[in-house]
Amino acid sequence: MAADLHCHTKMSDGTLSIEELVMLAKKRGLDTIAVTDHDTFAGAGRAVIYGKRKGVEVIPGAEFSTTDGKTGRKAHILCYCCPHPDRLLGLCHSIAETRKRATLVMLQKVLRLYRLPVEMITHRAQGSTNIYKQHIMHALMDAGYADSIYGDLYDRLFSPHEGVAYVPVKYPETRDVIRQIHEAGGLAVLAHPAEYDSYDLLLELCSSRLIDGIEVSHPRSVPEDEKCFCALAKQYGLIMTGGSDFHGMYSQQMKPLGSCTTDEAQLSLMKRMAQSA
Repeated sequence: MAADLHCHTKMSDGTLSIEELVMLAKKRGLDTIAVTDHDTFAGAGRAVIYGKRKGVEVIPGAEFSTTDGKTGRKAHILCYCCPHPDRLLGLCHSIAETRKRATLVMLQKVLRLYRLPVEMITHRAQGSTNIYKQHIMHALMDAGYADSIYGDLYDRLFSPHEGVAYVPVKYPETRDVIRQIHEAGGLAVLAHPAEYDSYDLLLELCSSRLIDGIEVSHPRSVPEDEKCFCALAKQYGLIMTGGSDFHGMYSQQMKPLGSCTTDEAQLSLMKRMAQSA
């Protein structure tokens, strides 16, 4: 059966609990999912245990936010099948602290613009390892200032180019994050390469054999992108993954769990590569 290898929970910027995500996967007929919360493995172990109870295989993972040192653009790296996640705790903590400092400044700017109790925001971030822009927008919606998480107000506040509340976050260098993932025994997959115009980075990572896979199937990838990613993966013998990038209500596009998937052959390849890592 197909597997959805890109799912977020309340541990980062999703709206479903780990248990809800597993139960939803079961109802959706998915045999396998991966929990890939942002910059944390905090809920992955619990998800594996709960998945076994419900008959859903859960692959523990994380999605790391990075910066391509050559272009300055963001790039997300999915980490899978890491036998020593404790070796990445320092990386997780460093990113979390950097994100928290930037978010607190953004939060102060928003609260100067809108009369809103800060507790409304912290309540919506309860259970998460950090406060995310989606939590702020959720509180603004509930206070009647916005009618959606994403849209005109989100762009006005948080657009990287002209957002009035936007504060950039300095993420670690992409290649260094990949190196740390490999040193911890994990597999590194470049997430949604089209999202941040990461084509040059993708070519470099492929040709230098730095990554183990490419996220080919993603809600915001177009057929031309997928064709290109497939060709590169086949050329360099990389895993071709797929996932819905599921965030529940906080998803940028309303795509149900399992709307983008990894086929059984590629899932088997991932498991073989993990065993030989």
